[in-house]
Amino acid sequence: MSKKKNKLENLSQIDAKEEKSKPSTLDQVWGDTGLTKYGTNNFEEYQIYLKSLNRTDIQAHAVSIGILPTDNHEILIARLEREFLRHVSSYSAPNDKPKKNKISKEVQRILSEGR
Repeated sequence: MSKKKNKLENLSQIDAKEEKSKPSTLDQVWGDTGLTKYGTNNFEEYQIYLKSLNRTDIQAHAVSIGILPTDNHEILIARLEREFLRHVSSYSAPNDKPKKNKISKEVQRILSEGR
């Protein structure tokens, strides 16, 4: 019985790294998760929501978000998506700067040869 080889597309790797972010605003310290403005923090869900709206509803949504609506439908959708991503990224600031690994003298010597 031969072993079945997995295709590269079907493989996934888990690194057990948990992506947690530290609060960056006072609202986040008090427990605000950012769901009140858009109702979700998932970009795909937000895109589906935008596709389900008609032109008038999208313009009303833009006004409620604080964006001046335009007549061009594609530009308005792109601006709403950018604003959504900006909002979500403000709630997911990284914890700390990554720690730099100490490099041995041998590695430094090898890397300095290219100067």
